[in-house]
Amino acid sequence: MSDDRPLASQADIDAFIDAIWLEDGLAANTLAAYRRDLSAFALWLQAPPPGVSTGGQLCAATSADIESWFAARHEESRPSTANRRLAALRRFYAWALREKRAAADPCLALEAAKQPLRVPKTLSEAQVEALLGAPDLDTARGLRDRAMLEMLYATGLRVSELVSLKTLDVSMTDGVVRVVQGKGGKDRLVPLGAEAAHWLQRYLAQARPDLAGARASDALFVTARAQAMSRQAFWQLVKKYARRAGVLAPLSPHVLRHAFATHLLNHGADLRVVQLLLGHADISTTQIYTHVARERLKSLHAAHHPRA
Repeated sequence: MSDDRPLASQADIDAFIDAIWLEDGLAANTLAAYRRDLSAFALWLQAPPPGVSTGGQLCAATSADIESWFAARHEESRPSTANRRLAALRRFYAWALREKRAAADPCLALEAAKQPLRVPKTLSEAQVEALLGAPDLDTARGLRDRAMLEMLYATGLRVSELVSLKTLDVSMTDGVVRVVQGKGGKDRLVPLGAEAAHWLQRYLAQARPDLAGARASDALFVTARAQAMSRQAFWQLVKKYARRAGVLAPLSPHVLRHAFATHLLNHGADLRVVQLLLGHADISTTQIYTHVARERLKSLHAAHHPRA
């Protein structure tokens, strides 16, 4: 629910958002999340619960104010949500202190909430092969879907990045796909691989002309209306093909992205190379896949070693 009360700290929030946009070129979604979290805390400071005294404005807030807000707001929240909001406050107060808008950083003594290790769900190589082979190749839609699945597994793109691709983003000559303004607002080049390139060429030559017809579209993967496919529509296709392939493991929209990273590490890829391919800003995000790979090795050892 939105709150239309005027913010006493609006000017500080606006200046902060402008500053981090200029400094880091952050994506619009990231900036919106910062603004949303800071505005929520600013509103709480203006009208705290009975018996709670606050500084009234963001730049006058104390550690006690933040702790009181977290106690009131985050008792039911997941640790990841609380930590995201704390990260926004830390970034804001580091900026406010630097700009002399705040006299002290109230976040210095605060600790992040402990989060359980969340291991991405992934598929075995045999399950991926079954999933890739599920589309009906006698139809234009089936060829399109095979090309999309192959490209996801070959490149590790996010689903949102895949469905946003334009025809000009792929170079068949160089064998690369250009991801424009990926998560975090960063561009990157990702190798396509021979198998994915083969299926993409088949789709472009045999299926895309039938789907698009005479209608102009710059989208790489098009529906029967010559429009770009939505993330939700593609996710429904993945679930359909998983059922057809007999893949009963729990799936997420990023199941092939997770498989891409895990299988690369299983075959000896360097962690920093995988980080670059996935477009992770922080290598700690990529390191979760090393845990998946280790667990896979342990299960294989337990299953096949005579003394396991």
